[in-house]
This record gives sequence, C-alpha cells and structure tokens, in this order.
Amino acid sequence: MALRATGALRRTATLYGRLDTFATTLRRHSTGDEYLHRSIVPTMHYQKSLPRLPIPKLEDTIRRYLAAQRPLLNDEQYRNTEKLTQTFQSGVGKELHAELVAQDKKNKHTSYISRPWFDMYLSARDPVVLNFNPFMSFNSDPKPEYNDQLLRAANMVCSAVRFMKTLRAGYLEPEVFHLNPAKSDTESFKKLIRWVPPSLSWYGAYMVNAYPLDMSQYFRLFNSTRIPRFGCDELFTDETGRHLLVMRKGNMYVFDVLDHDGNMVNPAEILAHLQYILSDTVPPPDYPLGFLTTENRDVWASLRDKLVDMGNSEALTLVDSALFCLCLDDEPMRDHIHTSHNMLHGDGCNRWFDKSFSIIVAKDGTASINFEHAWGDGVAVLRFQNEVFKDTTERPLLNPSTPTITLNSATAVQRLQFRLDGALQSGISKAKEHFNSAVSKLTMAAMEFKKGGKGMLKGKKLSPDAVAQLAFQMAFLRQYGQTVATYESCSTAAFRHGRTETIRPASIYTKRCAHAFIQQPGQHSVKELHSLLVECSKYHSKLTKEAAMGQGFDRHLFALRYLANSKDMALPSFYQDPAYAAINYNILSTSTLTSPAVSLGGFAPVVPDGFGVGYGVHEEWIGCNVSSYPARDVHEFLRCVHKSLEDIFSVLEGKPIS
Repeated sequence: MALRATGALRRTATLYGRLDTFATTLRRHSTGDEYLHRSIVPTMHYQKSLPRLPIPKLEDTIRRYLAAQRPLLNDEQYRNTEKLTQTFQSGVGKELHAELVAQDKKNKHTSYISRPWFDMYLSARDPVVLNFNPFMSFNSDPKPEYNDQLLRAANMVCSAVRFMKTLRAGYLEPEVFHLNPAKSDTESFKKLIRWVPPSLSWYGAYMVNAYPLDMSQYFRLFNSTRIPRFGCDELFTDETGRHLLVMRKGNMYVFDVLDHDGNMVNPAEILAHLQYILSDTVPPPDYPLGFLTTENRDVWASLRDKLVDMGNSEALTLVDSALFCLCLDDEPMRDHIHTSHNMLHGDGCNRWFDKSFSIIVAKDGTASINFEHAWGDGVAVLRFQNEVFKDTTERPLLNPSTPTITLNSATAVQRLQFRLDGALQSGISKAKEHFNSAVSKLTMAAMEFKKGGKGMLKGKKLSPDAVAQLAFQMAFLRQYGQTVATYESCSTAAFRHGRTETIRPASIYTKRCAHAFIQQPGQHSVKELHSLLVECSKYHSKLTKEAAMGQGFDRHLFALRYLANSKDMALPSFYQDPAYAAINYNILSTSTLTSPAVSLGGFAPVVPDGFGVGYGVHEEWIGCNVSSYPARDVHEFLRCVHKSLEDIFSVLEGKPIS
C-alpha cells in the first residue's frame, strides 16, 4: 500500500508539474512573451511575388563602366580601356550576356547574382576576421541599471529568442520600404493586403508606393554556421537546435534556451545560467579553439578534419547548430576605438567568427553584433539588431529586481571539452600567431563633425550621402593627390534573392569639384563651388537609384566573368585590362549606417593600402569610423575629411573657404 501511495503521489506531483508548465506556457502566449509582435501580414507574404533582379542591358553596363573609369585613368589609359570594352561588347561579352540571360530565364526562383555571390564568399580562402566580418555596436540602454553585463546579456538572449520564434511563426512584420507610410504603413492597408494572394501581394503594395524587401536570408540568422571545407566552405543550418553557445575566457558552454515543445525557457533560468558561467572560476584553455576561426580557410578545414578524427564531432555539432553565439568579455570598454577593435576582432580567443552572428557583451554592458558575411547582408542583421534593441529597452523580460532562482546550472550548463593532439595544439598556436600579427597592423580612428548634418543638407536640397562621399574624395585628394577606386555598398533587397550592388562615388563630377576646392584655391566663386556641389549631388543620387534598382555595372560584369570561368574558357582580354583590376582594387571601401539601435559600426580595409570607412550622416552631425593598415595614415585622412566638410559647409553658408 505504501508503495502504491508513493507511486500515486509521484504521478499526482508529475501531473501538477505538467499542469504548471502548461499554465506557464499559456501565460507566456497570452502575455506575448513568446513573440515580439503578431503581424497582421504574414512574414513571407510578399516573397513569391517579389520582382526578379534585372540583368542590365550590356550596352548600359559598358557605358556605366566607362563613366566610372574616366576619373581614374589618364587619356591614353582610357582610350585603351574604351577599345577593349567595345571589342568585348560586340564579341565574347555579347555571347556571354546572351547565355547569362538564357540561364536566368531557366532559374526564375532566384536571381542571376545569387549563386556567384555565395560562391565568391565561400570560395575565398582568406580568414573571415578582418577580411569579411563587420561589427555593429548597440547603443547603451537609456536606463543605466539595465547596462549591467549579466542583465543586458540575459535580456538580449531573451529578445533574440523571441525574434527567432516570431520569425519562424510567420508573425514578424514583413520588411517593407514605405515611400508613403501614411497610406501603406497602416492597419487598414495591412488588413486588406493580407487577403491578396501571395503571388500578387507585391503589386498591391506597389500601388501605394510601398516596396517589400527580400527576406530569403533571414532563415540563416539562427542555428547557422559557416563550416570550413577545402576549396569552398559550406553553410550549415540545423533549426532543431534548442541551445545557445556562450563563450567566456575562451571556454565554450551550451545550455537550452528552448524547451522540448519549442517554447522559450523561463527568462530567470537564462539569467541563472549566465550568472553561473560568469562566476565559473575555470581558467582559460591553453589552446582556445576560437583561434581556428581566424585562420586561412583551407588550413582551418584541415584542422577541423583532425578535430573530427580525434572524436570531437559531437562538440563541434553543438557549436554549429547553436541558435547563435553569445560572447561574454571580461573587460570594460574604454572608448570608441577600444570598442571598435574589441567588437571587430577582440583577442581571437573568445570568439567563434564562423557563426552567422555573435552578440558580444563587455564587462560594462557595451554590446555589439559581429556577423559572418557569406550567408547574408546587413539588411537582415540590422532588422534583427533594431528589434532586439527595441525589445530589450522597451519591454525587457528581466529587470534589476528580478529574483534569483536556485537552479542546478552545473547540470543544465555543459562546458564543451575537446580532445587535442600535438598537431592540433600546434595548429591553434600558429593560428594565434597569425591572428595577433594581423590585428597588430590594424589602426582604427573616429571623427565627429558637429557643424551640420542631414537637416541642413536636405534643406539645401543636397543628398547627405553624396556630400559625405564627396568629403572622402576631397580628403584623399588632399592627402595623397589622387582619385582612386571607391566602393559604396547598396542593397538590392527590393528584388527576389537580391544581394548588393556597388555605387561608384568617384566620378568626373567629384573629381572636378574636389580639384576646385583643393587644388584651385581662390579660382572659383562661392556660387561656382555651390554649383559644383549640386552637380555632385545630382549625379550621386542618380547612381544610387540605379544601383538600388539593379542597374549598376559591377554585379553584371562579375556574373559574366563567373560564367566564363565556369565554361573553362580563356579569360576575355577585357578582364585582363589593368584598368579592370584597378577599379576592383577598392582603396576606399565605404558603407553607411544610421539606426536608433546602432552607436558604431566598422570593418577593416579590403586591400592592404586602403581605408575601411564606416560612416553615418545624422540630423545635426556626421560621424566616421575608419580603419587602415600601416600603408595609410588614418588619423591624417580623418583630419582631411573634417577639413573637407568644413569647406563644404562654409560654401553652403555662402562663405568663402579658408
């Protein structure tokens, strides 16, 4: 009888436990804790009807290419390049273009650039750190007490999980660019458009000047990793993973943030597990595996094979399939420059750069995202960052008075152990040496121009982005006496499986204007200089619109070259032109970013003697975060940018430049 009674009590306790879990789940759903929001329009409602990325006409591509080459070449070089382009356009280029168009018609589910672009990233053998991964820092929480490392990390994990669940449930608001929000970003329009079949929904949005964006990359945000393979890497995604990867002092931990039913675990549990990790006294490993993700990709592929052979397959699978990586750093950030270095590359020990993204939280609560670039572009990552920032600051699930719950975190949290032989230890040591050598050469510097910004420029009917780009052209001319190949990224997410197109900010207009300001002092009136600024702005706006509509030249020429390579044909002489190599050797690599969630962003130069220019044009000021290697002086460059902006704003105020 006693045994039966004990069994009955156990079954009753189990039943009550299940009922309690069920009640908790119901409470979460009823209060919306599981989701960021519930969109009226399903997340992927527009995806099927997105327009396809157009392949530009070959003659338009050649015309745009020559226009971009003109400011970079002397007359003799230009005549030679012009001759090669004409031969290409009427000969092998015409044949390749026709074949590209035919291929595109057979693959209407995607874009002509999608596969070549994936291959370009995945076949690159350079380390992803410095060469590809950028970072974007979160603004601080406006409530200082929420910037505690443990609390902020736990809230960000909760919000990230909520984003993931909202996305996978189809409740995440579709990404839409609204030209007339008063008509398209309304409850009434959303209630109407949700009943329009997905195959026609884009056209309904277009009728009210709204442009839905491609969201095909979003599924790679979570449970995804770039895995090194010989010759060409692999993108791995396993949506069954329920755990988080946490790194601290180079040690790697995993614990579940979803239960067996796919519900987020109690936020207090996440807080407790992170607290356990932060108080773990285990020393850093002698051979931190994170360094391997900073290596040459073929070297890393070989070492990964060795790791698998040594019996580490299960641990690696846990790393690869984790929702994302949370890096808890043990030092506070001193200033913007320290933050930039730490979030871009850190010490190499406490990172897994191959994860689709990592959230890094420093000792003082400074937080950033570092993301691997092969799987997707900034549009998806920025949307995620904006949503996480909004959620953690407006309705955090945890607060400074959240009671600490007692859990057996020592059981729930698993610290990953790896078996290493001499060859692997040597490989990690060499990777550390290579990493330290690479990052020691990188310099980062920042500048804030406080005498005006977007508000004044728009009031003068000038493009803020055009003015910033002109300032970079003027600065480089002032510092080095040259006009050089310049890259500005532009999203083509308005099209199905669009990626990016290049805006070429160095033009005959910026060259003429820069020379007038810098090399011809006193030869032009304020009115004449103002007219030159207007010309630059109009041309840059034209280039930007063309790029956003898939009408640049870089991706088209890249796809034609990729096609020629895939056919094992001899490389056309057009691509062997030194001018083609030069325009693709981007000494000024630039990218703009403004968001209420982002305080700072940056990346390394794409060539050894280049600048990596992250910038934002804000309402009242302009900011730049710039990187360089020893071949360039980044501090002098920023001084020249500041002087250039001073001159531009003086002219806009009707004053002569000094």
